[in-house]
Amino acid sequence: MSSIDPYLSRGFEPIRMECDAAHLRIEGEVPKDLEGTFYRIGPNPQFAPRGIYNPLNGDGMVHAFRVHDGSVSYRNRWVRTQQWILEHDAGRALFGTSGIPTDSDPSVSGTRTDGVANTNLAWHANKLLALEEGHGPIEIDPTSLETIGRWSFRDKLRRNMTAHPKIDSDTSEMIFFANFPTERVNGDIEVYAANASGELVRSQMIKGPFAALVHDFAITRDFIVMALCPVTVSIKRVMAGAPLIAWEPDLGTQVGIMPRNGDGADVRWFAGPPCMAWHQMNAFNESDGIVVDVCQQEVPMFPFADGSPTDPLRATQLLTRWEFDWAKPGNFSMEKLSDERCEYPGIDERRIGLSYRHGYVACNGGPGSDDIFHRGIGHFDHTTRQMRVYAAGSRCAVAEPVFVAKNRDAREGEGYLLTNIFDENRNASHLAIFDAEQIERGPIARAHLDHRVPVGFHGLWKPA
Repeated sequence: MSSIDPYLSRGFEPIRMECDAAHLRIEGEVPKDLEGTFYRIGPNPQFAPRGIYNPLNGDGMVHAFRVHDGSVSYRNRWVRTQQWILEHDAGRALFGTSGIPTDSDPSVSGTRTDGVANTNLAWHANKLLALEEGHGPIEIDPTSLETIGRWSFRDKLRRNMTAHPKIDSDTSEMIFFANFPTERVNGDIEVYAANASGELVRSQMIKGPFAALVHDFAITRDFIVMALCPVTVSIKRVMAGAPLIAWEPDLGTQVGIMPRNGDGADVRWFAGPPCMAWHQMNAFNESDGIVVDVCQQEVPMFPFADGSPTDPLRATQLLTRWEFDWAKPGNFSMEKLSDERCEYPGIDERRIGLSYRHGYVACNGGPGSDDIFHRGIGHFDHTTRQMRVYAAGSRCAVAEPVFVAKNRDAREGEGYLLTNIFDENRNASHLAIFDAEQIERGPIARAHLDHRVPVGFHGLWKPA
């Protein structure tokens, strides 16, 4: 597909095939102790979109790089959602991605589907789940990538769930939430927990102060942290011809914190200046002191409620620390940690909800710059407060980095950093493997494809 739409061209341009490659060409040397599969997911519409294209609603495709004994194989498959099947059978796009009902074909008017499953992946209770926040998970076979079907936690999940569940490394409990769980566009957020066996064991409703677009959240050893930034959703507004999603800075940022063993009545609210934080790096608490690290924008790339535009130059995302005192609800503090523009934060996931030292980001480009791609990856050391950067170059688009521990007993940060990089000169992508402690030296190995992995959203490492 060729298009002037920036999200359908260059590194974002969809690919039209599913394929398998048994042996990718290796540059450098793949560590022999790296054994498992690196998954990447993102939007890849199978047909030319109808109307305005929004990549958040493009068909999901999963890419899998299997690393074994110093070699790498590859496989990709679309997630066969109900929407994908209907369009595949019709041989053309039927569903608009813009959110405007008239962009869809009349033949599917009112049709309810199971979403597009294009945002993130989770491995829990021996299930590989493809996620997007408007619908429930879709289970994928981890080897063949065949679509198994919707997973509803044995019919206990009401409707949808976040694309960013958190898994406690000690208990293997998965905590997640659903924004607008009853389809009513209000401040309701339902928080769930599933045990190590995948059984949904509890849920609690949080009554938020306004209907916010909430994408991610954080957990600590003792708390669940929900940030409601003043990016609001309003059906009433859109019916009046104004934006569905809008920036309302006068609302400020409202953060609800709930004990992990509590319920919705135990939530305490904290207030801060208006901002947008799509993703959290990590959070932890020491007694009543709660710390949350986020990639924070001063202003999001959404219009004001009257439809007037915000300033795109103020959309730069910076690593920022929020601090709360559980004993003193009220205002919370914000501290910028780095001047490096960054997004897609990750950590050594053995430290989820715990104090930690090492964080990883995509950087060099992105919102607030004149480049829609990230051109590098960064390693932030919370002890030294320094960001070390690998710059891939002006013709390479870098995806979210994913940390892999060298072994089960390795110290925090000892291991590898994996990402896929699109090389515009080759019009092809490769899997890049870094020594996580020396990323600025560049990849220690690259596994080359002869086609693109369209720039997508999130990734996952599943050990062998």
